[in-house]
Amino acid sequence: MKRVAVLQGGISAEREVSLSTGAQVTAALSEAGFDVVPITVGLDLQLLITALTPPPDVVFNALHGRFGEDGTIQGVLDWLGIPYTHSGVRASALAMDKIAAKAAFAAAGLPVARHVLIAVESLADGDPMPRPFVVKPPNQGSSVGVAIVHEGDNRLAEITAGWGFGPLALVEEFIPGRELTVGVMGGEPLAVTEIRPVDGFYDYEAKYAPGGSRHVIPAPLHPTAYAEAMEIAAAAHSALGCRGASRADFRYDDTRGEPGRLVLLEINTQPGLTPTSLLPEQAAHRGMSFPALCTWMVEAASCRV
Repeated sequence: MKRVAVLQGGISAEREVSLSTGAQVTAALSEAGFDVVPITVGLDLQLLITALTPPPDVVFNALHGRFGEDGTIQGVLDWLGIPYTHSGVRASALAMDKIAAKAAFAAAGLPVARHVLIAVESLADGDPMPRPFVVKPPNQGSSVGVAIVHEGDNRLAEITAGWGFGPLALVEEFIPGRELTVGVMGGEPLAVTEIRPVDGFYDYEAKYAPGGSRHVIPAPLHPTAYAEAMEIAAAAHSALGCRGASRADFRYDDTRGEPGRLVLLEINTQPGLTPTSLLPEQAAHRGMSFPALCTWMVEAASCRV
């Protein structure tokens, strides 16, 4: 019986999301017949290494955010020679660094939003681009720290004063229209989902609170736009050198009719596997149960890639 260690928790702003993913994965892999050992990760790296001794057959990396999906823990597991799920060091680091990821996407000919990287304190001095625009940390996930600044909005000083994500901020043009996402498994796009937040935009609460958003799968799009979203997601997965599963997030501007303008926002190299997450829904849409999805991830695990 294959022994699988599930890493969960971690030290990022997404710790609670990771714990939820870890609990779901542990139950699914146990149901699938694996010998599963959940490991809750904290600040002490030596404790983690001890918990991984003797090494399991595979590590299921259920960590989210910094130190979990930015290449850090991947490097540790490569050093230890333990196969792990999801992307390796390079792809993980690129995807978490939004500026580097956008550069890779643009080099591959993929559509990205106009953007600028600024010193966050300069935000209080005035608009870095025409409104509306989006302010986000350059190296966080799950919409942590994201703010949309519209006409008449006077929150720039407030955003600056409450910023806790380092000295830099990423500012992007705001793309009107719809929120879309496409899961990719082993290089193959699964489906396009339209995300309809109940209130406001697709922020942390809308992502993880039960009832925070409605997911429409397959997304009701013009066939040309649907096919293009699938193609771009697979190309983004390839452009960063991802492996296993990823999820590409888009804005789709159909305000002047369809087919509209697709803009690739980012790629998530470790999509959430919580009860409200999108990748399991897309896998189910393709006929794959959650235990089968987690089993596929374990079987696809590797290291030093």
